Amino acid sequence: MRIGATYLGDDRCEFTLWAPACSTVAVKILGESEAHLMSLQRNAQGYWQGTATQVEPGTRYGYLLNDDKIYPDPVSHWQPDGVHGLSAIVDHGAFAWTDEAWKNPPLEDYLIYELHVGTFTPEGTFDALIPRLPRLVDLGVRAIELMPVAQFPGHHNWGYDGVYLYAVQNSYGGPDGLKRIVDACHQHGLAVILDVVYNHLGPEGNYAPQFAPYFTGKYHTPWGKAMNYDDRFSGGVRNFVLQNALYWIRDYHIDALRLDAIQTIYDCSARSILEELAETVDHWAQHNNRRVYLIAETDNNDARILRPRSSGGLGLNAQWSDDFHHSIHALLTGETHGYFQDFGDIKSLAQCLENGFSYTGQFSTFRQCHRGNSASDRPLHQFVVCLQNHDQVGNRIKGDRLNHLIRFEAQKLAAVTLLLSPYLPLLFMGQEYGDPSPFLYFVDHSDPQLLTAVHQGRKREFATLHLKGEPPFVGDRETFEQSKLQWDLQFLGTESSPEKRVFPLLRNFYRHLIHLRSTIRPQNRQEITVEFQESEQLLLLHYQTPQQHSLIFLNFHPQPQHWTNPIPPGTWQKILDSADRQWSPDSHSPDPLAPATIQTSPGVPLPLQGHNGVVYWHRE
Repeated sequence: MRIGATYLGDDRCEFTLWAPACSTVAVKILGESEAHLMSLQRNAQGYWQGTATQVEPGTRYGYLLNDDKIYPDPVSHWQPDGVHGLSAIVDHGAFAWTDEAWKNPPLEDYLIYELHVGTFTPEGTFDALIPRLPRLVDLGVRAIELMPVAQFPGHHNWGYDGVYLYAVQNSYGGPDGLKRIVDACHQHGLAVILDVVYNHLGPEGNYAPQFAPYFTGKYHTPWGKAMNYDDRFSGGVRNFVLQNALYWIRDYHIDALRLDAIQTIYDCSARSILEELAETVDHWAQHNNRRVYLIAETDNNDARILRPRSSGGLGLNAQWSDDFHHSIHALLTGETHGYFQDFGDIKSLAQCLENGFSYTGQFSTFRQCHRGNSASDRPLHQFVVCLQNHDQVGNRIKGDRLNHLIRFEAQKLAAVTLLLSPYLPLLFMGQEYGDPSPFLYFVDHSDPQLLTAVHQGRKREFATLHLKGEPPFVGDRETFEQSKLQWDLQFLGTESSPEKRVFPLLRNFYRHLIHLRSTIRPQNRQEITVEFQESEQLLLLHYQTPQQHSLIFLNFHPQPQHWTNPIPPGTWQKILDSADRQWSPDSHSPDPLAPATIQTSPGVPLPLQGHNGVVYWHRE
């Protein structure tokens, strides 16, 4: 059932509210000159409905429950006055879309760029993103992923504290602002992924429990009670989420949804909410001749998420593979705290490149249990991999990015591994030029005690990981301001100092790698061979496609090493060397060790610089 305030045109609006335990419900409508109440009628499923006349888009309204108190709509499409204000009616048919010719690319063609609207530009709005889109297109990005934009308290927030899952954040530009950026992305050939949170709601402005049992005490999440997907009255909660997904793809033309932390979506129903969500979205997409994707975030390494529903899976289109990030991060930084203790060797990275996950059922020292299952039957494009994302940067004490932790040569090696991997790459905003700003955790609650509680909670979490230090206070405006990108650094000229030349140089390196990726990408696992030399920290990716063979040598050791294992026979031409002087800001950088051409013969080792990525190929 479609829920919320649906504008019908001709100054008419239909209100549908799920409030099964209420004895009376009325909607209070604030007209231009006066306010009036309209009683709603209850049906057997606990939905209250009624149609009002003489109401215009933008009209404020709220619900009077049991003749007691007025609350904003839990399905509000717009909260122009914030989480505690009244809701406003939106006419979704009024926006003039220009993307009629847009076709969402196949998922395997995505190259994802994750960004936070509030810190991507100085203005922190949807409209301020639009002038930067051509630069992302030039880089080779095919899809932007917006961190959550559902209405949260205050002006700035990561977005995971949203309390109105249908309302677009007012400080970002509201409903029309989101539509303008989606429309502009489509005009530039960019798909749009929206991050949605179906595992919890935030603490401030969360009036949903006043209406219905949206939460259950059966399960506990890191943020409190879990969403009620399998307890009494769960049907209304499930409809709330299913309609939300359709709302974004229908009314905002969103191309894919990234589902936050699905391991905390607890549901023991015979037909889980995730399975029903996938089926609902697939049915809508087929009926409307659209491609729409569901991408799960989870660290459980469960391939059943990706398998078709006909084979007992959930039927989601892709999922994040944290193992890829953890393997590279541990290798290059040497960090061994927390979950990094399960990684740090070349074998873990090789297993991930070969299987999609490093852990496919092995025992995890960090978790003290067996983790994961085999995903060897799943297509390559079902795994999203990254070097950085909002969690892996923002959940560090100082919000330090990978470029704060490793040298420039290691940054290039990491980029080669990511962008020439067989999986779907995700870049975190600013990564492509090594932005020096941190990305910190920030919130903007109105209650000082709540801010203090959130800050103390993060300190306790860091302590459990044996991390020392005082994180910046989550509620300080400065914490938010520090996290804004220094976008102009990538445009510095060659006359800049070597320390500043690294920014445009790294961006050009990323751009070159993305172009190269399009020419050597394998299509299936049968085209991939992975070998490694553990003691030398060397890894070889061999792609054998019908058109060509490619050899990608990766040296994760800081010192020069030699690949001594056999190399496939043939004459191989070098097409990329991260140690080449064209990719160095220092004119005194050493010459690359790997030769321009190799004619393989038994027992001839291949020399590689420290922290080096080298690519050879020959065509069939």
